[in-house]
Amino acid sequence: MTDTFNKELQQIAARVRAIFADDALRPDFAPETLLEAALAYPSAGGKALRPALLAWCCRMLDGPEDAAVRAGAAVELYHTYTLVHDDVIDRDPLRRGQPSVHARMAKIGRAQFQLDNEETAHYGLSMAILAGDCLHCWAVKLLATLPALGADPAVALRLVERLQGVVGPAIVEGEARDIELPFTPVAEVTEAEMLQVIRTKTAALFAYCGWAGGLLARGVEDDAVRALAAFAEHAGIAFQLQDDVLGLIADEATLGKPVGNDLREGKRTLIIALGWARASAAQRAELAAVLGNQQAGLAEIAAATGLLRQSGAIADVQALASRYLDQALGHLAALPASPALALLRELAARMVIREK
Repeated sequence: MTDTFNKELQQIAARVRAIFADDALRPDFAPETLLEAALAYPSAGGKALRPALLAWCCRMLDGPEDAAVRAGAAVELYHTYTLVHDDVIDRDPLRRGQPSVHARMAKIGRAQFQLDNEETAHYGLSMAILAGDCLHCWAVKLLATLPALGADPAVALRLVERLQGVVGPAIVEGEARDIELPFTPVAEVTEAEMLQVIRTKTAALFAYCGWAGGLLARGVEDDAVRALAAFAEHAGIAFQLQDDVLGLIADEATLGKPVGNDLREGKRTLIIALGWARASAAQRAELAAVLGNQQAGLAEIAAATGLLRQSGAIADVQALASRYLDQALGHLAALPASPALALLRELAARMVIREK
């Protein structure tokens, strides 16, 4: 199945790249520097997990695959817009091993306009925010073209309405909670609060992929569509839990971004909360010295990660990710066996069993 999966995923990724390269499907973004900023992440390619998820959910129910792939491309753009803004919020200098959009644009601003350090940083952040807005506009434009590929216009409208009226606000809620939680003492943050961040900031868009793929096929929100949405949501939670693990223990070159940033940013992840609850007073002092410390060095990050590993927090979160994966797969049980179902099962597994 692995060879088939890889081939199918590569085909989806190639079709998404072709959509991104089609000038007729892209709004006119100007000036040229803004266009460059907007294209930075889409042109770099990605794992195409969300487009594949949406397309295979649609295929599972015998829906229009061309429309599903274009809808998947729209979701990828929407996701990418959130990444651009998230990198600004988290002050991440890297994304997928390359300079993040705000870092890239800061360099361009310095070279093109001879800006000083403060204005260079401000230019980079400003252009990144606008680039994210461009990607948001582009995503909605793609969804509006789905009727040309055989999608019911009423269904296309529902896809736009849900993305803009439900999923978008959920993602923003999750981001806002993620910003605020570091100001709450670690001991006071509950597991429910942290899982709510994951459900909104990450899993909501995965759930949308399952729902949208199913709705494109069925036209109505029946049990099969709801099952695909629930499958995708639980897989998305598992994905983010594994992401939190990788953010601490992955190889930085493989991950494509700095390891330990959750610690430096003072993020309240489940791993950190569990580790804190199990730590001695001396160990808490060591963790506290790193949490929210942008200047924390590699040795300090490694020591804090070691404490979290020794406490069993990392292993417990990995186990929780596996349980959410099992729940996700359980939602597929009532659906008929098919090649698309097999692809969905492997996709969910790969969202947890991965190194980046």
